[in-house]
Amino acid sequence: MIKIVADINIPFLKGALEDYASIVYLPAREIGPRQVRDADALIVRTRTRCNEQLLRGSAVKYIATATIGFDHIDDDYCRANGISWSSASGCNSGSVMQYMASALACLTTRSRKKFEDLSIGIVGVGNVGKKVEKLARLLGMKVLLNDPPRARAEGSGSFADLDDLLEDSDIVTMHVPLNREGKDGTIHLAGKEFFLKIRRGGWFINTSRGEVMNTGALIGSLHGHLAGAVIDVWENEPEIDRELLHLADLATPHIAGYSLDGKANGASQSVRAISRFFGLGAGDWYPGNIPEPADGLVRIGKDHGGMDKLARRLFMHSYNIETDSTRLKAAPGKFEQFRDNYPPRREFGAYILAFNDPDDPCKERLHEAGFRVK
Repeated sequence: MIKIVADINIPFLKGALEDYASIVYLPAREIGPRQVRDADALIVRTRTRCNEQLLRGSAVKYIATATIGFDHIDDDYCRANGISWSSASGCNSGSVMQYMASALACLTTRSRKKFEDLSIGIVGVGNVGKKVEKLARLLGMKVLLNDPPRARAEGSGSFADLDDLLEDSDIVTMHVPLNREGKDGTIHLAGKEFFLKIRRGGWFINTSRGEVMNTGALIGSLHGHLAGAVIDVWENEPEIDRELLHLADLATPHIAGYSLDGKANGASQSVRAISRFFGLGAGDWYPGNIPEPADGLVRIGKDHGGMDKLARRLFMHSYNIETDSTRLKAAPGKFEQFRDNYPPRREFGAYILAFNDPDDPCKERLHEAGFRVK
């Protein structure tokens, strides 16, 4: 029987592999060289750096990270030492889209603007960016896309030059991977020149990686021409910059992808990957105990005020970003505690919209956004 060391804070994981392996669950901060020395596999999150310092001399043959990001895994070291690995690509894309919906609801409410009056520039159009694009189009927003790798592969017709996007967008949102080098490097992609090119009164949103933005440059722009920012990911987490925390209109502790659905997807993809690699029998496993929201049935009357008003109401009903922001701003030193003890959040698909008017024109658009309707 193989031995697996797993992060204890990966929801739904317990019980999935116990019939096939010996599992040791530990907090991320306790997963070290001694703990993994005789392990055959690891199931981790971004808090566990899978590099030579952790893995040298170990028996580890496979690493599954239950996260969309994988910059915490040293691919060069793993390749050189015969260690295979996988990430949970796209697992929390629906969760980040829901976070974005709530953020957009707040920004439009505070600025007293309608979705259709605003343009949004999406930098990085992968699993998350595509869903944000679809949402924005359903809301009637003008959408600009920037994704150099996709533009090279598909042609530039659907994509904008980054400078043009920045100049023409009311809201600029980052959904890029963390690439440390190469022509598509993203370290400090959002730097001083980047922010200066965003139109006056624009908004900046980052849910990708903290290192994608230059914190000092963003602070300077928030003191200058930018209207505001929504920040979920930070440089030097969990020791986040207090001035940026104060300046950000909405500030959250790296939880945009923390829905129960995203966590279930991440756990499932990790279990299935390890099962395939070691020839176990858990190849189709998925959690069966995801709690339903207490307020999952939402009745929609005929006087809801139209798509713009209704969408804002529903986005905030499914997830109120202001609650997370208020909590972090009041106690930034609890950044990690807020992540490790994050309250249950379900995505749009867990909510049923009961329309009084079966022919309501908003019904189909909200269904396309991910809600269930009847």
